[in-house]
Amino acid sequence: MNILASIHAEIERLSEERAELWHRLSAEYDPEIKEDIRRLDSELGRLWDEHRALRARMRFGDRDSIVARARVEERLERAA
Repeated sequence: MNILASIHAEIERLSEERAELWHRLSAEYDPEIKEDIRRLDSELGRLWDEHRALRARMRFGDRDSIVARARVEERLERAA
């Protein structure tokens, strides 16, 4: 399984878990459930950031190489 698929599978699993917690929270208020939801939201945000960064790397290349190419292009423009 590739990395993107595993990240997406984890996002799906955590999203389902969060939906179940929201359902339980709607039935009755529990500060522990609220904290679990907050923790899952944070983890989901981290996973989505990782997913976006990986897709960008796959599409455009490594960040360091992009910056290096941009600097070379900038130097060529200044020299022209």
